[in-house]
Amino acid sequence: MRMAGEPPSLGEEPAANRCDPGKDFHLSSGTDGEIPMGSERMEMRKRQMSVPQETTDCTPGQHEVGNRGSNACCFCWCCCCSCSCLTVRNQEDERTRRASHELRAEGLPTCEESPTPTLEEVNAWAQSFDKLMITPAGRNIFREFLRTEFSEENMLFWMACEELKQEANKGVIEEKARLIYEDYISILSPKEVSLDSRVREVINRNMLEPSQHTFDDAQLQIYTLMHRDSYPRFMNSALYKDLLQSLSEKSIEA
Repeated sequence: MRMAGEPPSLGEEPAANRCDPGKDFHLSSGTDGEIPMGSERMEMRKRQMSVPQETTDCTPGQHEVGNRGSNACCFCWCCCCSCSCLTVRNQEDERTRRASHELRAEGLPTCEESPTPTLEEVNAWAQSFDKLMITPAGRNIFREFLRTEFSEENMLFWMACEELKQEANKGVIEEKARLIYEDYISILSPKEVSLDSRVREVINRNMLEPSQHTFDDAQLQIYTLMHRDSYPRFMNSALYKDLLQSLSEKSIEA
């Protein structure tokens, strides 16, 4: 408090010089090159306002670090737990895929090893389709012909069914039956064979408990299709005639 008419003290600025800190203002230089007291107070106030702001800016980072540190263990624990579960699951899936791939690779019928057919055998192929299919050499040459007609899947399916009949292990039977279904029965497969609806219904019922005879009806239908449709064209094909001529010439030379 000061009495009326008493000059203001050094620490107190005149009322005329007081200003609202929220408003803009311009101060002129004081006498003798000194900065007015209002400017000093504003500078101090700016510094005081800037210090909490910097402190506030730093605080979230500290809290963030603190939160990150406090949650790190929980996050890492959940992550490790999830990763462990996923790793085990992925390993099991990988083993299943690998087993299926190996069975598919082993079960894929390739060209059978067979000696060069004799002239008598090749002549016998013209007598009946059964005599053609009973010999490995006959199946190989007929399969080569089917490949030119884009129907090789019929022979592959028939051969896969023959291999399934030779299996005795229940687990292997189920896996091979599933692969045969995916490769030759499923409508999504590019190697789907042509079967009527009745046979497909039988297969679907048999797949509930797969056995060596799950595809017997389908195999018979495809065998009949090759017999009636592909076999006559094979007998008139250049592939069969060239083979027959080549063996005939060799027998004459001998």
